[in-house]
Amino acid sequence: MAAELHPRSGKLIGLSNSNRTAQRNQPVQEFNHGLVLSREPLRDRDVFTVRIDKKVNSWSGSIEIGVTALDPAALDFPSSATGLKGGSWIVSGCSVLKDGRSVLEEYGRDLDQLGEGDRVGIQRNGRGELHLWVNGQDCGTAASGLPSRLWAVVDLYGKCTQVTVISCEPPPDTEVEDQEEDEEEREEEVASPSPTALTAEVCRDHEDRTGTLVLPAIPAIAGGMNGSEEEVPEVIRGHSRPDKFPNNFEPDTVLTEHQLFDVFNNAIVSLYRSEDEGGEDLGQSGAGGGGSDSSRGGAGSNNGVRGAGGNDNGIQGGAEGGGNTNNSPSGGSGGTAGMAVGTGGMTTNDALLFHEKCGTLIKLSNNNKTAERRRPLDEFNNGIVMTNRPLRHNEMFEIRIDKLVDKWSGSIEIGVTTHNPNNLDYPATMTNLRSGTIMMSGCGILTNGKGTRREYCEFSLDELQEGDHIGLMRKASGALHFYINGIDQGVAANQTPGVVYGVVDLYGMAVKVTIVHNHNHSDRLRRNNAIMRALSPDVGRPRPALSLTPDPEAPDRLLFHPNCGQKAAIIGDGRTALRPHATDDFNHGVVLSNRPLHSNEVFQVRIDKMVDKWAGSIEIGVTTHNPAYLQLPSTMTNLRSGTWMMTGNGVMHNGTTILDEYGHNLDRLKAGDTVGVVRKDDGSLHFFVNGVPQGPAAWNVPPSVYAVVDLYGQAAQATIMDDMADLPPLPDDSSEGPTAMSPGSPCSITGASAASDLRFHQLHGTNAVITNGGRTALRQNCRSEFNDAIVISNRCLRDGELFEIVIQKMVDRWSGSIEAGVTAIRPEELEFPNTMTDIDYDTWMLSGTAIMQDGNTMRNNYGCDLDSLSTGSRIGMMRTATGDLHYYINGVDQGVACTGLPPEVYAVIDLYGQCVQVSITSSSGPLDNSLCTSNITEKSFPIHSPVAGVAHRLHNKHGKNVVLLGDGCQAVRVGGYAHGIVFSAKELKTDELFEVKINEVDEQWSGSLHIGLTTLQPPDLPSCPLSGLSPSLTQLRAKVTWLLTGSEVRRNGVLQRQNYGCSLDRLTVGNRVGVKRCTDDTMHIFIDGEDMGPAATAVAKNVYAVLDLYGKVTAVSIVSSTLVEDTESVKAPSLSSDSCSEGEDDSTPCENEPALVPTVMAFLENHGKNIQLSNQNLTATRVSSYNQGLLVTAQSLPRQQLFQFQIDRLNSSWTSSLSLGVIGHSPDRLNFPSTACCLKRSVWLLQRDSVFHNSLKICENYGPNLDTCPEGTVLGLLVDANGCLHLYVNGMDQGVAAQDIPSPCYPLIDLYGQCEQVTIVTNHVPAVGAESGDVRCQGDMEKADMVDGIKESVCWTPPPEVNPNKTCEYQALCSRFKDLLTLPDGYFNEDAKYNLCYCESCHKLRGDEAYYKRGEPPRDYALPFGWCRFALRIKPHCEVSNTFKKWHIAYHGTSVGSLRRTLDHGQLLPAESSSVFSASPVKAESHGSYGEPEENSAPEREIPRVRLSPTMRYSGLEVFAPKVQFRDPRSLRCHHAQVGFQVCVRPGSYKVGPQSLGISESLDPRFSNTEIEWITKEKGGTLLYGLLIRVE
Repeated sequence: MAAELHPRSGKLIGLSNSNRTAQRNQPVQEFNHGLVLSREPLRDRDVFTVRIDKKVNSWSGSIEIGVTALDPAALDFPSSATGLKGGSWIVSGCSVLKDGRSVLEEYGRDLDQLGEGDRVGIQRNGRGELHLWVNGQDCGTAASGLPSRLWAVVDLYGKCTQVTVISCEPPPDTEVEDQEEDEEEREEEVASPSPTALTAEVCRDHEDRTGTLVLPAIPAIAGGMNGSEEEVPEVIRGHSRPDKFPNNFEPDTVLTEHQLFDVFNNAIVSLYRSEDEGGEDLGQSGAGGGGSDSSRGGAGSNNGVRGAGGNDNGIQGGAEGGGNTNNSPSGGSGGTAGMAVGTGGMTTNDALLFHEKCGTLIKLSNNNKTAERRRPLDEFNNGIVMTNRPLRHNEMFEIRIDKLVDKWSGSIEIGVTTHNPNNLDYPATMTNLRSGTIMMSGCGILTNGKGTRREYCEFSLDELQEGDHIGLMRKASGALHFYINGIDQGVAANQTPGVVYGVVDLYGMAVKVTIVHNHNHSDRLRRNNAIMRALSPDVGRPRPALSLTPDPEAPDRLLFHPNCGQKAAIIGDGRTALRPHATDDFNHGVVLSNRPLHSNEVFQVRIDKMVDKWAGSIEIGVTTHNPAYLQLPSTMTNLRSGTWMMTGNGVMHNGTTILDEYGHNLDRLKAGDTVGVVRKDDGSLHFFVNGVPQGPAAWNVPPSVYAVVDLYGQAAQATIMDDMADLPPLPDDSSEGPTAMSPGSPCSITGASAASDLRFHQLHGTNAVITNGGRTALRQNCRSEFNDAIVISNRCLRDGELFEIVIQKMVDRWSGSIEAGVTAIRPEELEFPNTMTDIDYDTWMLSGTAIMQDGNTMRNNYGCDLDSLSTGSRIGMMRTATGDLHYYINGVDQGVACTGLPPEVYAVIDLYGQCVQVSITSSSGPLDNSLCTSNITEKSFPIHSPVAGVAHRLHNKHGKNVVLLGDGCQAVRVGGYAHGIVFSAKELKTDELFEVKINEVDEQWSGSLHIGLTTLQPPDLPSCPLSGLSPSLTQLRAKVTWLLTGSEVRRNGVLQRQNYGCSLDRLTVGNRVGVKRCTDDTMHIFIDGEDMGPAATAVAKNVYAVLDLYGKVTAVSIVSSTLVEDTESVKAPSLSSDSCSEGEDDSTPCENEPALVPTVMAFLENHGKNIQLSNQNLTATRVSSYNQGLLVTAQSLPRQQLFQFQIDRLNSSWTSSLSLGVIGHSPDRLNFPSTACCLKRSVWLLQRDSVFHNSLKICENYGPNLDTCPEGTVLGLLVDANGCLHLYVNGMDQGVAAQDIPSPCYPLIDLYGQCEQVTIVTNHVPAVGAESGDVRCQGDMEKADMVDGIKESVCWTPPPEVNPNKTCEYQALCSRFKDLLTLPDGYFNEDAKYNLCYCESCHKLRGDEAYYKRGEPPRDYALPFGWCRFALRIKPHCEVSNTFKKWHIAYHGTSVGSLRRTLDHGQLLPAESSSVFSASPVKAESHGSYGEPEENSAPEREIPRVRLSPTMRYSGLEVFAPKVQFRDPRSLRCHHAQVGFQVCVRPGSYKVGPQSLGISESLDPRFSNTEIEWITKEKGGTLLYGLLIRVE
């Protein structure tokens, strides 16, 4: 049949060349409507073959081919071939579709990967089977059962825009096929030559060279190679050398010197890689012929022929070399054509370039082969570039680093992505892309922005220099490899998608790169040798002959190696190292030992000489690198592999801090001091300072490490100490002695020694490190690894023993955090998995809020959330004698987590996600409380016998599974686990206790008794059994119901409060539980007679007691009577309720008593020696110094009365501020110390954001930081009826600070540091919770009353569940955005107390006014509500008092791009000079180094004007402060941010004028639009005071 196309075709097709060529019109605008069919039906065995002539990169997808039974003469052409029905078979990509539906996946070659010049054919054979042919190779059967009459179909889809029919005839017969197979075998020999053939080809390629070398056979080397002659290695594009060494050489083989260099060098590299990867098949590394890198394939030839490859795909040979890219498919004079032998993509004429679409700061040049990041000194990101097309299989994408800047941290990142650059919205950095992306960053691999390989290779991209090469390749197997200077770093990812683009992120230091096509071979080999020596010092160097008898006279003395840092020298026969020019340079002083350290061998040096010019000092450690071949860095902490160093008082591993506060600070040593290091047999590393062991610093340190000393900074000379006789013996971990328990820790029932032996076990997860004598555990490489860090206790926990840890370090890179629990698995038997949730037997744990057993969730919403804990939080676990597991958060019991634990369990911690480091606290050990005994029994608390009278009864209306016994005094659930609701027979009177005792439990059920109060009237319910009553009390919502379930308080089923009192789930047979409605309209729960405090507020008057016999509790009996019990009251007993008729209202006891009169408070005459009282002893002033300012009140503080005082005056000359609290004994004869911290008897003190008892910290992160309270803040103290101490700030309760406060107690204030004067507030001093006077209970208040009450500082009793957030999330969010700006810390004030958040909650909490006056003459300015201020550092020569009190306050909006330059200049920049797009470098001046100009000094030049405003409502407009989008690294949500400055302006240096934006409406009610803009031109007239940030 004729090899032509049918004249009828898709609407965008144009035919030419006698209907043999089809072209899709508008290929860039349209991707479909390119369907063509054969002119005639196919004959059996005919292969209808087309050649791809043109492709474009604008689209995804490519040519599709197949057959159809539809006659083209009558066909209504669809938009694509997959739309053909009625008997159509189409091959699309690597799938086969029949009538548009897939029938076969992963078939044949991927048509989308074919390039221009490739041939595709379709055939129906005589058996009715469909076959696809690619470049003359049969891909096998695609479908069967095809009809006989079929037309060929070709769809010019997506990238494919033009094809030409080249034949339509049967394939060659068998004889011809045999001939072609022979041809292919011969060409395989060319592609993978024998040594003789290789030599011959090399000689032909280099016949014009004069220098030759005869190489004899090298059987020893050949025998060392792994691999066989039968292997057909795979070619790596970009490599022109064989990566596999030939197995043998014929005698007299002739190689040029250059070729010999190639062969030896690459054989060594391949041998190293094979040994390093455990004998991995080197065939994956690829092999090809010799020659230059111009050839893409094997041995080159000069004729540019197309040849069949070394596999079944017959891949076309490409041509590219000599610096000239030839565009003809078959090659040309510009280079040497070779044959590609890989199984991967096709070699075509479209060169790999950078795509036109790139990051916002990228500039392309050199025909899109070079990319450069603009403004490299101002910006560090937005430098992403991608390849112009997807990478082919086995195609090398290699770049050269052309330019670096030494300003930023981090450097180039490279990888692949599935995202098409045409459609990608480029992020700031590629690590922000959360899909389809694999990047090499540093020495690790990030997949979709998260670390998947911690240390992928030995070298970090951050350490590469200008001229270094980085490459990558996706193998046909899907494996992704990275190359550094041509050396394959191994598999980075195994299953890389088929279609990926190369991507480079010019981040941080990296500024300019160029795609490498013609590789400088000799330069790469020199770099290879350097890297190879660093990788393996013994590779490529002669090895000494092995001796079975060691030389007894061989010197083994420990000396310094002669190879040392650039600025160091070795003298004194190798015993002394020094920096000769120590006053000129502070680094490049690294020296190493001449041999590896033996196990337990101490390497100790004495500091001989120091200089006082620099910061920092000597650093010491060990490294796995051989000094003979190590390229020594400027400092050892820059080395990113195999190195452990003690620097300062911390320990670093591979440049990353693994221990912050390890031992004595090396920076404080003097001349004559000694430092030492030793590696023990167990792999632990220890340091010594002046002979004193500092404890284990690291574990799992490999053997054969060299000692390292870095003569850094002040350290100028050091000498090795040979005599170790005086060195104390190295202690074992167990000999460190018990840790003394702090006085504040719980009592021990077995002695302190029992608690001191709790440690972390030496066995742990691969990423965990145990230090500090087994007391501290941390996860190394915490920013690249998030799991594999499980640690376990060294022994099983005893009954009632608390295992408590404190979180010491966290990172915000990951989601999730610490997980904690217990396991019955012995550490020796535990195979430490990736995460704790993977342990699938004998393990109970808490993850977030979920209680899990063996990896399965048992219950959710436990009383605490581990993911919400922060640094400093304490987590404890305890197994009781009954097998219950309890968790403790900051010392507070969270209730029973699970039951039925076996007797011997180990504590287990997973340092997961954000949690990096924890330490065992001194509180760990046995607890002396009721939980250590068998159960909570009636002996635990005093038992109150029921008062004589009529016992309470249960109402005859109850749940359907309940039976009442004993005249209504007992209730039994007879079936199921629910439908057990019972009510009291009558409404409860005020202060009447309704109490029951648990008689029976059924352990087969979970859950327990519920108890509470309800307004539901049982008499109104239908007759029993109540099938319509809710099955459980939590679902009872017909009327208002308050109840306690577990440790949660609920109102109508809605959670009101968590962690209330003792959990009801812990109760068992014999325990008693009761409920009472008190006079202040609160509900109290009693457990075994003990009041748990108010559980709910605003409880209605007419309520019934209600119980739910739920879960394991099946029977209860009443133990209370209808008489009111008040054993603690001194009041006369009230009349029995029986004396009142049912119809009368019950009166509360308060109604017949006089109103409570609040005690008037004043300061005691006995006080600190620097205190002066005035104003009738209501005002106290510290008249000198910063301490000796203690004062107490003359009157004790009654329960429920709020004592308040106001801060009148602060002095910013001092640091810290006041503290306050209560003292539990009479202060009349108290001898006041200098500060409140020195009081150690019956004292509870609030200082900063912590709570102290007798000078010991008992709580952290409580309330606001008192050091930040401004003048005018009103602070208050209240002790509630339960003896709990509360702090009030501006009338808002901060929650319970301490418990068990004695009575009487006296308020205590320490006027310390900044706080110089306070005054007692006498207005509105109510007895909180009283019902007299104007004070009402909260339940009776309306919303407006509550707001007014707060405004007037009238402090009503808050509901216990109301506990405002102690940390401001908005301020934290702004702080994270500030961190993203990477502004130097030196610009900001070190004292964080000057950083203020002006969000709505913070400024209201402080009681800020909206407007203030400042300056001389005074002028109004508005506080920047909605912004967050970060205080800037002010130069010492600026007099703070004059500047802040005499100058005015104003604001200036600016752009993010101008921040750094503004801070560098130390002054505001005009709009035209602070443009974000200004590329001219500005020499940085000393920041903040300008003051008031001299009177007679002439101006240097005209200063453009700067716009200011007294309100951020104007300066914060987007025209002045443009918004930028960023992604929060913690929540990963996108936000918009604005920035500006708060400045001090010298009066008279600016001009007040109208706004210049043409806005008609008023912007600020205090400032008119005619005076809202200030203009200044004076240099030195403004002073930067704070950086303002607003985030939306």
